[in-house]
Formats: sequence, C-alpha cells, structure tokens
Amino acid sequence: MPVDRAAILDSAKYLRDVRPLDPDELREYVADQPHEAVVRQVLREHAADLGLVEREDGTFVPASDEPVHPDFDGVDALPRRYERVVEDLLVEQWGTDWHRGDSGKRLRETIRRFKEQYYRQHAVEYDEEVALGYAIYHLATYYAAIQYALADLAAGGVLSGDLRVLDVGAGVGGPALGLFDFLPDDALVEYHAVEPSDAADVLDELLDETGRNVHPTIHRETAESFDPDGEYDLVLACSVLSELDEPVATAQKYVDALAEGVPESEATGSSSRERRECDGGTFLGLAPADKNTSTHLREVERDLEARGATVYGPTPRLWPGERPSDRGWTFDERPDVAVPSFQERLAGASQRPSEFSHTEVRFSYSLLRTDGVRQHDVSLSADRLLKLADADDCVTDRVDAVLAKLSRNLAEDGNSLFKVSDGSEREDCYAVLVRPTSLNRDLERADYGQLLSVESALVLWNDDEEAYNLVVDEETVVDRA
Repeated sequence: MPVDRAAILDSAKYLRDVRPLDPDELREYVADQPHEAVVRQVLREHAADLGLVEREDGTFVPASDEPVHPDFDGVDALPRRYERVVEDLLVEQWGTDWHRGDSGKRLRETIRRFKEQYYRQHAVEYDEEVALGYAIYHLATYYAAIQYALADLAAGGVLSGDLRVLDVGAGVGGPALGLFDFLPDDALVEYHAVEPSDAADVLDELLDETGRNVHPTIHRETAESFDPDGEYDLVLACSVLSELDEPVATAQKYVDALAEGVPESEATGSSSRERRECDGGTFLGLAPADKNTSTHLREVERDLEARGATVYGPTPRLWPGERPSDRGWTFDERPDVAVPSFQERLAGASQRPSEFSHTEVRFSYSLLRTDGVRQHDVSLSADRLLKLADADDCVTDRVDAVLAKLSRNLAEDGNSLFKVSDGSEREDCYAVLVRPTSLNRDLERADYGQLLSVESALVLWNDDEEAYNLVVDEETVVDRA
C-alpha cells in the first residue's frame, strides 16, 4: 500500500510547534496508520523542508535559528571514521598494498603533478586517481582550516543552528566535513555540493559518515554553470576561486545567492524556518597561504567589495570610505594536525617521506556579507590616530593607531614581525617588536584578526621590503582592543 506522505507531513506541520514529534504517536494521526519506521523515514527525508532536527531519543523538534557558539579549541586530527573511508576506497581500487609498488608510485607521481600544477597556477583535472591523491594530501588540513574560519563567524553570532549551505567546488569534502563537525549535533544542515569531477565520488562516500541532521545533495555541475536555487546562509568557495576563468563574476553569482537579512520588525510572527533569514548569509572563501593564491583571494575580495559586498573579516575596514590597496598577502597559521594514517603509509613507502606529508594548517580566508555587518564594528577618526594611508607623512614620528593583527610571527629569526592593517593602507605595513615589555606583549599574544590599540609606535620606511614598519619598543603600549 502506498504511503500517504502528504498526511504524515501535514500532521508534522500541525504538531511540530506543539511538542516533539514522536513517529509512533504521529502515525496515529494518519488514516492508514503506517509503521513507525515508515513515519520516521518520511520525517528524515523532509526534515530540511520542515526545519526539523532528529534527537537522540528518536523524536523530532524544530531546529533552532539562534546563533551557535561551539566549544571550539582547535583541531588535532582528521577523525578516524573519515580515515577509514579513504583507506577503504584506496584498498578497493588497488588492494591492501595500494601504497607500494606501481599503485604507490602512481599516486606519488599524481601528488607531485598536481602540486606542480598548483605552483604554476595551471588548472588541475580531477580524475579518480587525482581525487584520491588529493584526499591523501589535502583532506586533513582543509578539514582543520575551515573550522578556524568558522570560529570567527560563531564568535560574531552570525552562524546559526539552521543552515542552508552551498559548497562551490566541494572537491573531496575537507571543508564540508569540518563544517559538520564544528557545528553542534542538533544543528540542521541542508547541504548542497557543486562538484563536477570524480572528486564527487569520494565526497559521496565521506558524506555517509555525517550526522543524522546533515541532509546532503551533490550537484555534478561546474561552478560556472550551476544555477543557485533559493537563498543560502553559508556559501563555501574553498581552493576554487583561483581555478576559475572568471572568478569575480562567478563568485558574484554566489554572493547574490546569500540569504538577505531583514529588519526584526518584519520578521515578527514568522515561523522558525522563515525567521532564519533575518541574520543574513556569509560567503566564505578559503585559499592556500602561498603568495599567488592568497593574494588572488584578496583581489577577488576587493573586487566583490567594489561591487557592493561587505567584508566581514578577517581583514578590517576601520576608516569610513577607505579600502586597502596593498599586496594583500595575509594568512593565518595554526598548529599542525596529526598525519592521517593513509598519508603516513604512502609517505613511509617513499624515499622522501616529507614530500608527501602535509600537516601544516596555513590558509587565507575571506568572509563577505551583503547586510553591512562587520566583524569589527569600528569607525575611526583622524583627530589623534594614524591612518595607515597617511603613514608617509609620519615617518620618524611616534604615533597612536588602532590596527588588526593579520599574521603570526613572520620572522624566522631576530625581531618578531607581524603584518598589520586598518583597511586604508596603500603599501604593506608591519609591526616590528624590538623591545618586548609587559606593556606591549599583547602584540605577540593577540590572535589572528584581533584588533590592537597601539600607543607611541615609531613609524619607519623599509626600502628593502617597500613597506612601512611600526617599531614597537620599550616606549610602546599595545593592548588588545
């Protein structure tokens, strides 16, 4: 007998705001009283449309559109359940000794080749072998990197527990898995991946390991050809913008697909599922930290800003009407992740293991919105503070400034060196710590993207680097703002 899905769904809509939906109870509201398991399956299939999350006790409740604040303390390793999926795919393709012999040699050559193609800014074609090589080399670090960028959104209260997500150029799924694990178990995620290559096959297998409240769909189309359907709370574009022929135009299409915030007064009386758009959406671009892809990401960010997008972070805009025009090479660096078991096996079978071990978490990211909301709601005036655009007028002077810290220590030895920005600079600007004291130690201790109040720093021009240095010495006071 066919299942009366419409009756189940109508009953669910009627009762969802009254009490938790118990499939065993809900069946009593349907004329043919289908089996509890049938009702449960129908609810699971339509949970995203209904705005429902499944709890551990088997009942369904409305998803919360309140901001999430996960207890996030960094990423140590790729979870073992994802490692097993990749290992199973490798064994299925080449047997238990996949890392040795001809198959191991081919995989190592594949990784060498796509690393070289990335370095030379050439397009990478993803067949099955490249997809598995990419998973071996990149899955763990992208899984980690995305979570640090998401932590910025969560800290700002602009990441909710009810998300419609579009992952453009999803690849084998490192960022997607990181997103799912970053969110609490009771978050509802309607996830759409756009991936035309064989990498989608690896992603499809990994998605089987996600939680009960993640509802994935894979669209095997290119980023250029895909037509976004509806609005999205989060658009991911990770390691893809530098591979597009028209990155700005393509990215603009997805920025336009972000959910738009609406005034709270207009949201009164709306259902939970409708009100979730009040917070607006975010476009998250992620790229490797190397100079080419990192600065390219910043160029796309600035072009999209010129078209009307708001830069939420981590690069600041502290002065009204000002935008930076420096090189824009800025990246974050976090603790290494553990070597995944499959990477360790492939590297261990090589004469140069370090060539195939990739555990450094170094990345650039950009967060864009369309509602005017910024990570740092600051508007400076020039009555006493240095605007970095005017740094040339203050060379050899001591100045006060408010700046964002946009790097870890960049110096291999000698004085600590940090990139800084206020969003107005025309040339690169750095803070150089020449005399650490208890009054300026916040320069070293501040996190990436955090604002700093600087008093009495000496401005100098560095001919070798063609950059301005703000010298921080025993006369300088630095406080996290």
